This record gives sequence, structure tokens and C-alpha cells, in this order.
Amino acid sequence: MALGIMAKAKYKYNPRTLSFEKAKFSVKEKWLVFLRYAGFTLTVGILSILAYGSFFRSPREIILERENELLQREFATIFGELDTLKLVANDLQRQDDEVYRAIFGASRFPDHMRNPGIGGSERFSNLKGFRFSDELVLAKRQIAILQRQLVAQSKSMEEVFALARSKTEMLSSIPAIQPVNNKNLKQMASGYGWRIHPIYKVMKMHTGMDFTAKEGTEVYATGDGQVVQVEKLFTGYGHHVVIKHGYGYETLYAHLSKINVRQGQKVKRGETIGLVGNTGTSVGAHLHYEVIKDGGKVNPAHYYFNDLSAAEYAQLLEQSSIANQSLD
Repeated sequence: MALGIMAKAKYKYNPRTLSFEKAKFSVKEKWLVFLRYAGFTLTVGILSILAYGSFFRSPREIILERENELLQREFATIFGELDTLKLVANDLQRQDDEVYRAIFGASRFPDHMRNPGIGGSERFSNLKGFRFSDELVLAKRQIAILQRQLVAQSKSMEEVFALARSKTEMLSSIPAIQPVNNKNLKQMASGYGWRIHPIYKVMKMHTGMDFTAKEGTEVYATGDGQVVQVEKLFTGYGHHVVIKHGYGYETLYAHLSKINVRQGQKVKRGETIGLVGNTGTSVGAHLHYEVIKDGGKVNPAHYYFNDLSAAEYAQLLEQSSIANQSLD
């Protein structure tokens, strides 16, 4: 017959006496009862732990989650900084090949030296097997590539410096500074390239750089040379000056309010040649500045290496690349 469960004692029904009698259990039956209750208690305990883990986080889990979030933010910051450093390194390489070495007639620095290998996949094997292993390996690989590029760039610049020491006159003649005081880099209004014309409102090739400044601000010669053209027009460049520097270089300074030099006059880098104005086809006081190399107009942004650091150059280059509206 089925066993009955009372408050403290166990009873079972005796059909012969038609009464309930106190049950007597064997050792085996006692163990079965014990195991039944123990199994039930264990099951309830496990389910309770699982339920708690599903709905509640332990202090250690909260700390680990916060650490993971911090690491993710730090990796995002690191990769952003690496992108900036790569941009600066690439700009230095471009200046080196397209400006510095071109100036001295030197051949390009070998590509295999600029981009050396960094070893096989086992190089970063000690970083594998962790939660952020992929991010760590990627960051270390990019840093290693950047380090080798900068070492190669350093060797290239040593060669350029050696060439420069033997060509002092050429260096003083080549355009190498900004034509107006622009230490805070806020005067550059429009760069070289396709820009919206301020009057015709169509895209036109803007062959120089526009620097905003108050009317009367001093304009400087960007390299030693001789003034070959002085014009005072009511359209186009307005009042403007052209300086011939030699070695295939000329510079143009337009929309001046006053011209301080005469045709045929020799000038030195940094000498004041005129004042910022709003003459000719212009919609506001500014200086339009051009660099001409071997008869072709080139991007002036590549010719500020005497007064800009690498970081400042990268900032100015980014500003000048924005396709905004020119001022002339």
C-alpha cells in the first residue's frame, strides 16, 4: 500500500485490522527516502542558482563588464590615433618624394625600404587566446609597420639634409613659408582644387590657396627672388605681384590693397611685398596665393615646410582638402 506522510511519524493502513499502524521502514527504504529529499533539495538549489545568474550579476561580473567596456573604448582611441599617425607619415612621404627630392633632383626613396616586412604570423603568437587578441594583434602590427616606415623616412630625410647642405642658395629661393601670419592655422579659407566659385556658383578649378585676413595685413615673399610682374587691375587677380624664384619656381600674390615692391626688385623670404586687400574679382578681404612650378600651378600646401610641424602640416592639409567655396 502507498506510504502516508504525517507530521512526525509515518503510518500505513493494515487491511486486516482495519486500522492505521505506525510504519516500520527498512534501512533500504530509509535511504530511498533520504535520497529522494536530497535530490529534490539539490535540484531546487541548482535551479535557484541558475535563475539568480540569469537575472542578477555578481560584483565580479559587473567589474569585468566595466573593464571590457573600458578596453573597447581604449582600443577605439588607439586605432584613431594610429590613423592620424599614418596620415602624417604618408604626408611626410609624399612631401619627401614629390617636393624635397624633386627640388634636389634626387630619385624616389625605394619602396621596399619604405614598406619593409614585419615577419610571419607567429610574431604575435603570445597575444593569442585572449578576449581582445584580435584587437591587440592588429594594433601591434600597425605600430610595427608605422615604426619601420618612420625609420625609413628618417633615413630618407638624412639623405635630403645632406643634399640641402650643399644647395643653400636653392633652399633660400624655393617657396617655403606661408605668405601671411597664420600660426593658429585659422586663416586658411579655401584650398587648391575644385571649389564653388563665389560669384558664378559653379565648380571651378581653384589654382591656389585663399587666406582670410583683415585688410592691411602684411603679405610676405615666401622665398628669395625677383619681382617680375606688378599689376593693378579691377578684375581677376586685382592688384597682384609675381615673384620669380629661379629653379623653375614662381609665386603669385593677388587681391592686394597696396603693393610695396616694384618690377625688377629683388626680395628676400619673409620680406613684406604688399598688404591684404579686396581688389579684383573677390568677395572679401583675403590673399589668393599660388605656386607655379615649371609653368604649371601646383598645390601651395606642399610648400610650407619651413614654418609648419608635421602635425600642423597634416591639419592644414586636411583643412585645404575640404571642397568649400573659394573667395575669388
